[in-house]
Amino acid sequence: MGTYVSSGPCEACGSSGAKGYYEDGTAYCHKCETYFGSHSNSEKDFNEKNRKHMARLLSGTFSDLPKRGIREDTCRKFGYQIGTTESGEPCHIANHRDTTGAIVAQKIRGANKHFSWLGERGACLPLWGQHLWSPGRSIVITEGELDTLSIAQSFEGKNYPVVSLPDGAPAAPKAIKAAYEWLVKFEKIVLCFDNDEVGQKATQQVAEMLPVGKVYVMRLPHKDANETLVTLGPAPIVRAFWDAVEWRPDGIVNGCDLWQTILTTKDVESVSYPWPVVNNKTLGLRRGELVTVTAGSGIGKSLFVREIAKHLIDVGETVGMLMLEESTTRTALGMMSIALNKPLHINKDGVAEEELRAAFTSTLGSGRLFLYDHFGSTDIDNLLNKVRYMAKALGCRWVIIDHLSIVVSALEGNDERKLIDKAMTLLRTLVQETGIGLLLVSHLRRPDGKGDEEGAQTSLSRLRGSHAIAQLSDMVIGLERNQQGDSPDQTTVRVLKNRFSGDTGENGVLVYNKITGRLNESNI
Repeated sequence: MGTYVSSGPCEACGSSGAKGYYEDGTAYCHKCETYFGSHSNSEKDFNEKNRKHMARLLSGTFSDLPKRGIREDTCRKFGYQIGTTESGEPCHIANHRDTTGAIVAQKIRGANKHFSWLGERGACLPLWGQHLWSPGRSIVITEGELDTLSIAQSFEGKNYPVVSLPDGAPAAPKAIKAAYEWLVKFEKIVLCFDNDEVGQKATQQVAEMLPVGKVYVMRLPHKDANETLVTLGPAPIVRAFWDAVEWRPDGIVNGCDLWQTILTTKDVESVSYPWPVVNNKTLGLRRGELVTVTAGSGIGKSLFVREIAKHLIDVGETVGMLMLEESTTRTALGMMSIALNKPLHINKDGVAEEELRAAFTSTLGSGRLFLYDHFGSTDIDNLLNKVRYMAKALGCRWVIIDHLSIVVSALEGNDERKLIDKAMTLLRTLVQETGIGLLLVSHLRRPDGKGDEEGAQTSLSRLRGSHAIAQLSDMVIGLERNQQGDSPDQTTVRVLKNRFSGDTGENGVLVYNKITGRLNESNI
């Protein structure tokens, strides 16, 4: 029948305004159920089909809906009536039509929002009110019939297409799928679902089904369109239509919206490394970053991260340490050794109890250092939960895991590369979730030719097992020491990756002092 144009008197029954005229030249009287068409066969078929269905449906009347703020002419246009159920209860009747315009089913609204259906529901058009419109510039979709009537009336007779879901928000995807080919012919599809959790969920589901760039979302000051009409009148509805915001998939941001964010964003907060020279390229440590420290076996990775942990505690930070290759006692002695400038793990004889107490107080007793007593348990999910607990419950802003190979060894499977990929992905996600700064110790593959014990140069390509280590780390620091050379206590620090500033390369020399057990910046 095409798009509804106007209404007028019916010559068949004498009604003063029940006859609706349509764009294709046809007409239909909602009172006497007579079809007026340009082809006699169409008229006959329509009337026979309509009478067949109407025999099983309720009879209703058109009237104003005062409590809803809806006029009779709006109800008549869409086929929304007042009636009585077979049991004698008053009800609202939403007449649903098929592609020919025949009434084939009714959605009955009883007391306390009790809904039921009569007729051949499967023969209905997917959306209520769809029979009135031909695809054009815009279409509004609401959750229910009363909201559709409210929006249509708010435009005071202007033919802005509006339809509703037949079964509310929970069944929205099904209805949109059925009406998809018709909907996508409109230039603009405006969603006006309820401002509650169910409605907003349906908005997201439907928007994701439709072509990006066509979907817009109306935001009303009240729960739905009808409540807005009753409370505030039509003006906020019309304004919400014209102010509808284009829907974008999650994660897509228009750069135009970022100006205020740029103005208010603070500079990234960095904490220095213990050695000024190491800050030259790294520009310090930052929360939210994953820093991988890598070196060959026996080069001093654990000492390197312990020095960093002690420095962080000294500047007031809280640190969690998961040293999976050593006991908590060994870690404790290592931290106290840095505080005392004495390698207590080698020999603490002759050290006065007062000195030990002072070293303990400045490290383990500070309340800002938490260790993981793993007892041989390195299950990845267990480790992640421990880190999560350290971050969220204990306030650790920095966490050290030494080392990745032990974490991976607890995963099921024989493919080391895939296991490292999985572990790195989980750790990267954890950093994003908690906002901690994570220092991760990782091993290198043995090089061809000169080995790490002879000072072989570190590189990203030598990271053991997977490219995921390099890809998912924000910073990769390599340590190089020639244990067989003339200066076996000198360690070259090399920045292999630097997502923050991009500055890479050799970044100073540290010297191990055998007497104090400390790593110090070289004076050379």
